[in-house]
Amino acid sequence: MFAAKLFAELFHKLKLPTVLGELLAGILVGPFAIGGLVLFEGEPLVVLDETIRDIGGIAAIVILFVAGLEITPREFLRGGAASFTVGTFGVILPFFVGFAVLTILGLNALETMLVATALTATSIAISVQVLTELGKMQTKEARLILGAAIVDDILAIAVLSVVTTMVQTGDTSPQVTDVIFLILQVLGLFAALLIGSVFLIPRLLHVERLWKSKGSIEGIVTASFFGAAGIAAFVGLSPIVGAFSVGMAVASTRLIKQVDEYAEKLLIIFGPLFFAIIGAQVDLRGVNLNVLYLSGIVIAIAVVTKVAGCGLPSFIFLKDKTKAFRVGVGMISRGEVGLIVAGVGVSTGALSSDIYTTVIIMVALTTIITPIWLKRSYRKDMKMTP
Repeated sequence: MFAAKLFAELFHKLKLPTVLGELLAGILVGPFAIGGLVLFEGEPLVVLDETIRDIGGIAAIVILFVAGLEITPREFLRGGAASFTVGTFGVILPFFVGFAVLTILGLNALETMLVATALTATSIAISVQVLTELGKMQTKEARLILGAAIVDDILAIAVLSVVTTMVQTGDTSPQVTDVIFLILQVLGLFAALLIGSVFLIPRLLHVERLWKSKGSIEGIVTASFFGAAGIAAFVGLSPIVGAFSVGMAVASTRLIKQVDEYAEKLLIIFGPLFFAIIGAQVDLRGVNLNVLYLSGIVIAIAVVTKVAGCGLPSFIFLKDKTKAFRVGVGMISRGEVGLIVAGVGVSTGALSSDIYTTVIIMVALTTIITPIWLKRSYRKDMKMTP
């Protein structure tokens, strides 16, 4: 936390996104850099154990709850067609382009499937933090990024479920009907979770006679979004989907201002922790010429397919090239799903060490590219603002 805030201040002075400083802080003080050199009682000072990863997971849940507060269910549904179209193309294009190119390069079927899957999901927390920092969360393109990234995340989880099953069974040719059924099942679960949150949360919060003591509303909201995250995980969705649903449900209540003020305090702690922990997982010790070659190709696919796959459909709905381009840029960063894919692949032996390192580098660099590019795309607007 100390390192993250120190680097955030430095990057703020350099007029760079503070999230980038927090990521760099994690890389430097992580177990694969300074944190691994300093010993305490014979052990490295910094260790990425389950506790640290769980804190990162909790931080992601908080960030997505706060993101949900920026958009009501009505606004989300109003942009439903746009979000679904952009999010769907943002999964399909990276997966199939990645699959085709990596097959040509000679990777085996399971490695190709795993890397293609790692290319699908957007790490929305990065873009949310940058857009919040710039004061752009209420813009049309920001709302489309939010909605599309949630659809993107849901579809990517469905793809991950299919590919994980293939890795575990060794079956590289599942039935098309089984894949379609699983994707529809995941979408149905999200719809049920969203409807349940929108129905229950406002009714729970608006019983004023129950919530008289200081902090009750904030406590109930916290319990609700963590509870929804738990339910989402239980039914096979990403926990952040549950938290986002509750955030949207709270956004439609008359208590939104009170909860907003509380949420800002949560972000002060959990935002830097999340990005520092993501940075700390970057291990550059396994880099060689083959890894650099593969990484260059995979990163190019990651960037081009998101900018094209999300930016082009966005233009149909936004009717503005600049805004559509920002949507494409905002969807570039990969995160949790990419790291999960890498973890699944290496733990089952399906990914070689070179391909594993390639995926980690792709996740790290797309996470670094996004805030820089997104902030630069808004620079002209910010100069024109008095």
